[in-house]
Amino acid sequence: MSDAPLLVEAGPDEAAELGRLHALAFDRVWSPADFVGFLEDGAVAYLARVNGTAVAMGLFRAVGDEAEVLTLATDPAHRGRGLAGALLARAMDRLAAGGVTTLMLEVAADNPAARAVYDRAGFREIGRRRAYYPRPQGAVDAQVMSCALPASGRT
Repeated sequence: MSDAPLLVEAGPDEAAELGRLHALAFDRVWSPADFVGFLEDGAVAYLARVNGTAVAMGLFRAVGDEAEVLTLATDPAHRGRGLAGALLARAMDRLAAGGVTTLMLEVAADNPAARAVYDRAGFREIGRRRAYYPRPQGAVDAQVMSCALPASGRT
């Protein structure tokens, strides 16, 4: 079998996989029911599958011409392979094609790997939420980031 990732849109039937991947990456876990709720509310999710197994996921929500990265997560065993960036690019293409001009997100200031993914995708810090993410050693700031999407979609 090929190790090349397959990027697919995920629906409510994949909520357990979305929840499993989220739990591998974050302390505050979203349940499969949370993902179903987001999807029923119009959010779009993508999975990256390697040899049939979901190894990365992203969840995005658009309102008008703005959208938000709700979460992006990769199984630790598959990090560093560009999966999060590929999912982000796929979502950015779809959002731009749907008329979204600005994509926003919040990322923990103590997560340099995630910040690097967003930097490579063209995001820039536009603000901070002080002490936003709780940590055992003390709360960490959230960097608020934004990226302009071209009207004709990404190239």
